[in-house]
Amino acid sequence: MSKQGDDTEQPAIRTICAAHAADEGPLLPILHDIQARIGHISDTAIGIVAEELNLSRAEVFGVVTFYHDFHRKPQAGHTLKVCRSEACQAVGGRDVWSAASGAAHRTDVEIEAVYCLGNCACGPSVQLDGRTLGRMDPARVSTLLASAGGALS
Repeated sequence: MSKQGDDTEQPAIRTICAAHAADEGPLLPILHDIQARIGHISDTAIGIVAEELNLSRAEVFGVVTFYHDFHRKPQAGHTLKVCRSEACQAVGGRDVWSAASGAAHRTDVEIEAVYCLGNCACGPSVQLDGRTLGRMDPARVSTLLASAGGALS
């Protein structure tokens, strides 16, 4: 993000930090709120959060990079998480992953591998923008990607 973009983030980040000032252990809630509002955790956000919570930038950066749900850069318009755990793999998850991976470059959908969505009884499972869907197959995931990210060519 450009320096100008970072400057426009600052008031929102400080407002989010202030909203959690009285919370016990506010770092994760602050980071979740920043990501929800801005879409990612920038270097500017890390610096401001560190300053507001009296932490080092390294401490905040370590938390941001430890949790896979935090993003350091703006993401695609949609995110599809594909379960790669053994339970989903045993019922066709590899084929779902292949179909999703093959179609992703033609859509505005970012594909991520995750290792459990908690929907094992209905595997293979995916999660599109936070909505968990089960009993996926290559055709269904391709249709899902087409509707989320524009028509596939």
